[in-house]
Amino acid sequence: MAEVRVNAEIKDLTRIERIGAHSHIRGLGLDDALEARAVSQGMVGQAPARKAAGVILQMIKEGKIAGRAVLLAGQPGTGKTAIAMGMAKALGEATPFAMMAASEIFSLEMSKTEALTQAFRKAIGVRIKEETEIIEGEVVEIEIDRPASGNTAKTGKLTLKTTEMETIYDLGVKMIESMQKEKVQAGDVVAIDKASGRITKLGRSFARSRDYDAMGPSTKFVQCPEGELQKRKEVVHVVTLHEIDVINSRTQGFLALFAGDTGEIRQEVREQIDSKVAEWREEGKADIVPGVLFIDEVHMLDMECFSFLNRALENDMSPILVVATNRGITKIRGTNYRSPHGIPIDLLDRLLIISTQPYSEKELRLILDIRCEEEDVEMTDDGKELLTKIGKETSLRYAIHLITAAFLIAQKRKSAEVEIDDIGKAYTLFIDVRRSIQFMTEYQDQYMFNEVQEDADMNGVDEQ
Repeated sequence: MAEVRVNAEIKDLTRIERIGAHSHIRGLGLDDALEARAVSQGMVGQAPARKAAGVILQMIKEGKIAGRAVLLAGQPGTGKTAIAMGMAKALGEATPFAMMAASEIFSLEMSKTEALTQAFRKAIGVRIKEETEIIEGEVVEIEIDRPASGNTAKTGKLTLKTTEMETIYDLGVKMIESMQKEKVQAGDVVAIDKASGRITKLGRSFARSRDYDAMGPSTKFVQCPEGELQKRKEVVHVVTLHEIDVINSRTQGFLALFAGDTGEIRQEVREQIDSKVAEWREEGKADIVPGVLFIDEVHMLDMECFSFLNRALENDMSPILVVATNRGITKIRGTNYRSPHGIPIDLLDRLLIISTQPYSEKELRLILDIRCEEEDVEMTDDGKELLTKIGKETSLRYAIHLITAAFLIAQKRKSAEVEIDDIGKAYTLFIDVRRSIQFMTEYQDQYMFNEVQEDADMNGVDEQ
């Protein structure tokens, strides 16, 4: 059988955070007894729904039960996606969490079942354990000989120490370049991977803490390592089954991961990978980490997709499926059959349903407070009261959109704080859905392809 390749690479990236609709969510806001706090980690209200999500989260962390599915059902603007985002944040980086909108399946250049299979495998992680030899110690001295003639290669010596021993290592050209790239200097505590030659700066030795003023506030101080310089260390990588599929499906598979052009993957490749992963599990080299697949707007799926989900959930390698919808009793896509949430009854029977309720006026105020803080907007209490009233009469989303709009209007008059007048001006500039419908009804004759008048005319003809 062909060797299964796994590429795991760790890079330090500077993350540029933009303010999004759910960027204020940090978790589900539950205590140790899985009780929902009133306001915590960006979450407000929806205590029963959050507690239910916490129970599901506990089930995911234990990783013993596969093929469970959860439906988040509720009116628009009641925090369904926020709960899913809270679950993702609470699980952390180690547990795979794949998010997608149901309509994505119809826009991809592959079959619907292939798109769903790839989504399922993105949500299943493989925790691979491997032992590697590392050299870990405090840098005592670095000597680099730069020859006068450019023809001779650079040579150097590195002196490393622990609390118990000290050793001098000869450095080659590549190691010297790596040292210079990482800006390693005497007093740094470093770890060197013997197999790859990768150098990681762990921090600055406490013995050099007197140089703090010269180092700057971002410097991290660590203890000088104990024991021997050379150590065997267990390194754990978590990769998803989908990543392993893509890497092994073609010659340049690793590049395809970055390009996103994965294409359809043959079933034989997946079967080989599944059997290899099963071998690793038996040998104790790997563990399966069942994650979460979140499908938003699930009513957009059709009967083929729902049939596939029915079958996929019975597989022992399936992740926890979380789906969300804001529909009531509506037609199942592609059929004339009406069903609750636009989902077939047989699939609904497999789902644990979590219901979300509309927010109270007090909860709306708390959410708007959090959003003002997230968007870095100073607003008067009267302004927040007015915004809460607007949110109650129109929608929470509309009220949140007015925050930045009102802030920009306040900036125009050189005010650091948003007041009632600024919100009033934003309210008149940007209309909500209800006022838009009212406007359309009043001026329907002046719009092209207007159907309301045609329906009225047809009714008049029928009466005659």
